[in-house]
Amino acid sequence: MAIYKEITYSWYVIHTKSRFENVVYDGLVKKRVEVFSPLITVKSKRLDRKLFYKAPLFPGYIFVNTSSNPADQLNILKTTGVVRFIGNSRGAIAVSERNIESLKIMVSADKKIETGTGFNAKDKIIVINGILKGVEGYFASYSGEDRVVVNIETLGQFAAVNINRDDVELIPKSLIK
Repeated sequence: MAIYKEITYSWYVIHTKSRFENVVYDGLVKKRVEVFSPLITVKSKRLDRKLFYKAPLFPGYIFVNTSSNPADQLNILKTTGVVRFIGNSRGAIAVSERNIESLKIMVSADKKIETGTGFNAKDKIIVINGILKGVEGYFASYSGEDRVVVNIETLGQFAAVNINRDDVELIPKSLIK
């Protein structure tokens, strides 16, 4: 007498090649895999344009609903543009259905969604764009939409500067002396 194990499906995160989210999405839909690629409306960064376009909420990542069966996951991995499943040494890690439903609600609402990693007080950061490019300092606070206050230490004193959020980057703790 054969005992059959019921196949259960879960949501997993797939890492895609850079700017391949749509290619992967279309490829997986053709394979009849349930896919979720949350998109948000973004304003063009070009100063001469006031265009809005749809962009991935998490660039380089999409969600798939599949079984943990290695054959099913291999079929997904063979899709053009797929890099890997997000997981650990034991395999892909499932994302809760509740998180997927929350994301679906968020992207369907007509509200601005902020993404990215936030800074914590006293995080060491570096300016990567503008006239202060290369200057290192410490994150002090957020100042309005898309602005941060950076404290720069010189002569034992701090000077604070208000900078666009996109112009600073966190310095990894492993690189701090």
